[in-house]
Amino acid sequence: MATSGLNFGPHAEVVLARRYLVRDGQGQVIETAEQMLERVAGAVAKAEESWGGAAEARSQGQAFFDLMAGGRFLPNSPTLMNAGRPLGQLAACFVLPVEDSLDSIFDAVKETALIHKSGGGTGFSFSRLRPAGDLVATTNGVSSGPVSFMNVFDVATEAIKQGGTRRGANMGMLSVSHPDIETFATAKRRPGFLLNFNLSVMATDAFMEAVARDGPWQLVNPRSRKIVREVRAARLFELLVEAAHASGEPGLAFYDAINRANPTPALGPIEATNPCGEQPLLPYEACTLGSLVLPAFVRAGVLDYAALEEAAALAVRFLDDVIEVNRLPVAKVKQATRLTRKVGLGVMGFADLLVDLGLSYDSGEAVALGRELMGRIQAAGRAASQELGRRRGSFPAFPQSTWRARGIAHLRNATVTTIAPTGSLSILMGCSSGIEPYFALAYTRRVLEGQELAELNPRFLARLKALGLDSAENLARLARAGRAGALEGLAETEVRLFPTAHEVSPRRHLEVQAAFQAHTDNGVSKTVNLPASAGLEEVREVFTRAHALGLKGVTVFRHGSRGRQVLELAPLPGQAAHSPGRVNDHCPRCGGLLATDGGCRTCSWCGASGCE
Repeated sequence: MATSGLNFGPHAEVVLARRYLVRDGQGQVIETAEQMLERVAGAVAKAEESWGGAAEARSQGQAFFDLMAGGRFLPNSPTLMNAGRPLGQLAACFVLPVEDSLDSIFDAVKETALIHKSGGGTGFSFSRLRPAGDLVATTNGVSSGPVSFMNVFDVATEAIKQGGTRRGANMGMLSVSHPDIETFATAKRRPGFLLNFNLSVMATDAFMEAVARDGPWQLVNPRSRKIVREVRAARLFELLVEAAHASGEPGLAFYDAINRANPTPALGPIEATNPCGEQPLLPYEACTLGSLVLPAFVRAGVLDYAALEEAAALAVRFLDDVIEVNRLPVAKVKQATRLTRKVGLGVMGFADLLVDLGLSYDSGEAVALGRELMGRIQAAGRAASQELGRRRGSFPAFPQSTWRARGIAHLRNATVTTIAPTGSLSILMGCSSGIEPYFALAYTRRVLEGQELAELNPRFLARLKALGLDSAENLARLARAGRAGALEGLAETEVRLFPTAHEVSPRRHLEVQAAFQAHTDNGVSKTVNLPASAGLEEVREVFTRAHALGLKGVTVFRHGSRGRQVLELAPLPGQAAHSPGRVNDHCPRCGGLLATDGGCRTCSWCGASGCE
């Protein structure tokens, strides 16, 4: 199998063969990369027949193929895996409701199993479940609480392997007002517990204001609506900070920021997100995602905005067609998804783009560029959705939406933009992931049952060669340290052009996230990496500043903070990750060990988590 003639990255063949390409009954790959893209483009364009007939479907199918084969766009992994195949489930992100009854809880467990089997990831709010120790009137017993029931979902997830290619992924969320919030916040301190969950606390503006003034905070039983007890908001916040400092979890999701952007409040509030936190969804909603490859739009050292906007418009049409042909595994999910028709177009390769334009990630210019380019993508995507709404009809919930109230006449999709983590997709395209900075400039990436892929950042290596600094000694220093600053003879301006994640200040991480969030309908996947030496005050500052910036959520990861990992599994940047015994999958971002300690496989080295 070869990817020649297609704009895939140098390691795409390995990942394509393992995860994406069709196999025969004996497990042998029987599809090329080009055939995969033809399969996907043709299956998605089939939707066009409803409005333009077979000729339109053929025309758009070719346009979709060219968009992907040209290295400008890829949809989320389930679309690449399943489009044009019997399963036909193309969405990555789902949210399921969990009400306060055994029937609802175990219905959700069953629906979760069906979704995971089809290749999707699931998010839940457990905030409606009564707290541990609360009365169960039908049995005269007491409730075991939401954290105990989360373990049921976790065990079910472990038993389901997603078509042999994707492990189940979950997000568990709990309101900061729930009486069991302390138990939830510290749940990951138990070794081996909730390994298939990421955790986030849903924090309100009122809570953050109470923290700022060191005021009281009431914990309320969701069943009885009665106040169970009162705590100091600042002390509860400190518990969240301590937990995140220790293990990277829980993250914070900001309820009011999420719901201020909710386009259909008449359908109810948003209480949960997908496993990586970037896609807030109503109960039973699913969302299809895709990402533009930013460095593909650089022409002679300049970002070609016209080409970027053209691709954004076509990508939104592609994602809307995905909704039409998608075979969702749960009837209620199909109904809710068709009601709002949410799609999420994002980007990958932002760090690469900055280098190509001569800008440092850790600069005000990078922040301004992120804001500008995402604004262009948002405007082009929304204009495309308006035109689709005029031609095909607006999403059914449009009459009650905030868009209608703003005077927009037609809109096909309630949301059009999301910034996803793009873990495996960025390997396919040979670019940096999402909007993250480089984690290291040299490392050994292990993928697929221990296969090693030695990597030097190609842009940095090219710069060294152009400067005549690619000596064996310098390359050895680079391999050891993974940072530009470790090399001899490299000017400070060159070092600044290639900052790694721990060299970017937490404040700048947040500013980049805020720049993209300003023009993103849904959320933004972004990790604020902290050095191992970071104290509680730095985590505290990230949380409070993220809220002040109006972000919808925030995740911090302190290097080496997953204390349950054996020391050898969390090496310093630039060094190979070693695993005793059987080698597991490794991080597509940095090559570190991917632990099953979070819904989307979380990296014990850099903290990245992805389920694209």
